[in-house]
Amino acid sequence: MRFSSLDQWLQWQESLHSAAIDMGLSRVQAVAASMGLLQPDAKVITVAGTNGKGSCVATLEALLLADGSSVGAFTSPHFHRYNERIRINGAEVSDDLLCESFQRIDDARGDVTLTYFEFGTLAALDIFQQQGLQYMVLEVGLGGRLDAVNILDADIAVVTSIALDHEDWLGSDLKQIGREKAGIFRADKWAICADQKAPISVHEQADIVGARWVGMGESLNVSVDADHDFWRWSGPSLDCDRLCLEQLPLPSLPVNSVAAALQAYVLLDKALPEDVNTIIRGLSLPGRSQRIVYGEVTFILDVAHNPAAALFQADRLNTEAVQGKTHCVAAIMADKQRAEIFQSLIPVINHWHLCQLPTIARAASASQLQSDLKGFGVDGEIYESVESCLQSIIDIVEPGDRVLIMGSFFTIAEALTFFDAMTEKRR
Repeated sequence: MRFSSLDQWLQWQESLHSAAIDMGLSRVQAVAASMGLLQPDAKVITVAGTNGKGSCVATLEALLLADGSSVGAFTSPHFHRYNERIRINGAEVSDDLLCESFQRIDDARGDVTLTYFEFGTLAALDIFQQQGLQYMVLEVGLGGRLDAVNILDADIAVVTSIALDHEDWLGSDLKQIGREKAGIFRADKWAICADQKAPISVHEQADIVGARWVGMGESLNVSVDADHDFWRWSGPSLDCDRLCLEQLPLPSLPVNSVAAALQAYVLLDKALPEDVNTIIRGLSLPGRSQRIVYGEVTFILDVAHNPAAALFQADRLNTEAVQGKTHCVAAIMADKQRAEIFQSLIPVINHWHLCQLPTIARAASASQLQSDLKGFGVDGEIYESVESCLQSIIDIVEPGDRVLIMGSFFTIAEALTFFDAMTEKRR
């Protein structure tokens, strides 16, 4: 074997290809073909979108596991362990399984170079095939049409949302972005769009390839009650014209992503489980509106690394009753639309805490974030790290306050590490 540990494999993969991101399918498709991965026995559900992809994957995974199906889930990026990216029946794969798969990929690739993400995608497909699973639920990493997961023809393709993000790769025009994400649609296969405001290019692409369209606000519908306690879902079924679920408890995950997962599940010719309410109520994901109560203060951890995600979080904060002040801990990448992210959140935030991410070259400095806020006439405190910020905030906040921690996967990873350490100290 080339390497004996997962860390060694991952370090090597980071330097194997000349670019960290290389949009295109020819290289990864050639290796997958040589490994016999392009026509899996499993049903394939591919999920693309600007936001809400991981939530959709997690919901569909939970529904499939509840009926006893065997399912593999592939997501990215990870917070702490690379193993988080690949799950079999809800459990992270082991280092040994990953290392064995990486070796098979290395043996098959010849002189073809692969990116870090392409290696991981092939490992997920290889491991799922080795395990003989019934379903593969695959999250697109970037875009859709040229993303590595698109080497497989999806039986059901889902687009959760369309918004501006990754403009350097996908363009700054929503029509173009929508077209790229809709590149996962296939002829005569289901194409679900959970974004009622998606550009027309998404539906057009479904028509061009001859996919079976299910659009939010058309055949797929959701509504939330005035008190934001419950929601309603309805969508097409294979057995009857429509299915409808009433009085669903409002999940912590985005409603439209959960709705798309419910729709995909039904279109797999599945009967919704009797305990679907319990399943939805129990859904949670690290870093997606995740709540940690420390003392009498609620900390809300949400990646929220683009304007659409920030607006979603601002709307959610605005609908919730709060007794005290709302603080925000922010650390954001320099290449993100920082001003637009802040603009959505400013009306609901009382105090800003701006952090360095000293080990991340892409991160905006805390002084840059402070300058962004000053453009709106708002100031914020600067901290050398997320950890030092949270240490200070614990001494500042009062019972009934809430703290939003947001801006990037790196921000949330540091926050999770901090709270894990605090939990250990309490034991």
